[in-house]
Amino acid sequence: MNLLSILLQAAGGANQWSGILMMVVVVAIFYFFMIRPQQKKQKEIQKSREALKKGDKVITAGGIYGKIKEISDNYMSIEIAEGVNIRVDKTSIFASAEDAQQK
Repeated sequence: MNLLSILLQAAGGANQWSGILMMVVVVAIFYFFMIRPQQKKQKEIQKSREALKKGDKVITAGGIYGKIKEISDNYMSIEIAEGVNIRVDKTSIFASAEDAQQK
């Protein structure tokens, strides 16, 4: 074997590792710029949902404004007009009305 063939084989191995390294870098970029911020936002929304109490004004994901009348484990009863109550899933509460007005 001559020196040229040895160098070409060594360079081929380096290309393989550089491809793997590039994939790791791409995954890290996706994690830090897309996945991690979304997880932080979800935790913030969850904290705000847990802090809601009876009498708070809220907005549902469908855009319905109302006042919380009852809170259960899985749902909330919201008064959207005088004497008109609807029951919505807790996860469909988008934000409190005060938070939405500040944005």
